[in-house]
Amino acid sequence: MRIAFAILLCMLSGMAYAQTEENLLQDSLYIQEVEYIKQPEKVLHTEPLFIDLIRDLGAQKGEHEWNFGVGITDNLKYDTYQALVEYEFAPVDRLGLEVEVPFTFHAPLNGTPGAEVPAHRAESLKTAIQWSFFVSQKISTSMALGYINEIEFHDFDRMSRQSIIKANLFNPFFVVAKRWGNNFHTLVYTGPRLGKTYGDPHWHKQYDINSSFHYMIPGTRNFVGVEFNKELQNHDFNMVVRPQLRLGITDNLLLGIVAGVPISRQDQRFSSFVRLIWEPGVRHTH
Repeated sequence: MRIAFAILLCMLSGMAYAQTEENLLQDSLYIQEVEYIKQPEKVLHTEPLFIDLIRDLGAQKGEHEWNFGVGITDNLKYDTYQALVEYEFAPVDRLGLEVEVPFTFHAPLNGTPGAEVPAHRAESLKTAIQWSFFVSQKISTSMALGYINEIEFHDFDRMSRQSIIKANLFNPFFVVAKRWGNNFHTLVYTGPRLGKTYGDPHWHKQYDINSSFHYMIPGTRNFVGVEFNKELQNHDFNMVVRPQLRLGITDNLLLGIVAGVPISRQDQRFSSFVRLIWEPGVRHTH
């Protein structure tokens, strides 16, 4: 009996070792596909799903993708429904550009008067640029500088009575990301947000610190992780924790699912967000 048990244990150990070896091989092949087949140098990093990047860090010329997102936020007096369409591309190596149009709709809760519910609107026209100025495969680290300009629109019901444009938002940012081994990824995305409403002499000021941690499932493009979206404004600190996962549906289609748990916001409860990522013409061999 002891001999049979020992043989079984050896077989299971061998299977586990073989599976580990297979996963390591798959991970190595995927990393090689991203980092070594094309030039210039590029490091594989995961990208947060809620506050996403303008383009992959170390983007290479010709990369592009479409994003379609929908979400819902449970506020105290009303629900907020969000939708966005986004296109990002790299016209040259290490430079990413993006155009995004987000929409917001609101539904009252528990008989909340309409006057207390924000109006529906196309939020803004967002244009952005991101330059990866540091990429090192040796230490699996990338850094980038970027800028987002957001032209904010009036509500739908006020556009006929006023000008379409309500405000302009300015958001320079800095990104640093590091991969630890093959599967663990960390990233920090931070910068000020400055807003100027037309006709108002005052500036709206806010500082964002978004950090994330992800684990990429061996041999796949799937990952699980968490985003910490932090805001500093008028001596107040707000944070939303966003657990998330990404699933590969086809070679060039990914699905991201995000939950939002506010830590310090008094006027917001749970939220959820889904992002569909389509990379036209891309085929992955892993």
